[in-house]
Amino acid sequence: MKESLQPGLTFEFEFTITENKTVPHLYPESPEFQAMPGVLATGYMVGLFEWACIRAINPFLDWPREQTVGTHVNLSHIAATPPGLTVTVKGVLDEVSGRKLVFSLTGNDGMDMISRGTHERYIIDAARFNERVKAKAEKA
Repeated sequence: MKESLQPGLTFEFEFTITENKTVPHLYPESPEFQAMPGVLATGYMVGLFEWACIRAINPFLDWPREQTVGTHVNLSHIAATPPGLTVTVKGVLDEVSGRKLVFSLTGNDGMDMISRGTHERYIIDAARFNERVKAKAEKA
């Protein structure tokens, strides 16, 4: 992690919602999801917000040796977004505490505020992390 990664970093990220990011596509195995409206799925929205944070901080990391993993998400999902609309995620890095990073985030689809909340990520050494995951899988 570079010393220039400091609280106060602001960023913006845009993504146009496609049909395959809607609720029926979240878990194709789920008949319940298949019957639901074709709007941005909360699960995909969370991933979009994580992606925005990753993109914002990667220039401050020794990427790809250093990466980040999400450890906490506290996001509302207060408005439906149909495919074709562009979601703009705006964020602020509020806290850098060792390897812990805390972000404040909002999302807007050009018509409505769709989300607001916080997200926490931790900086990891990718090789060490992957070794631990491999060992866990081998134990299982």
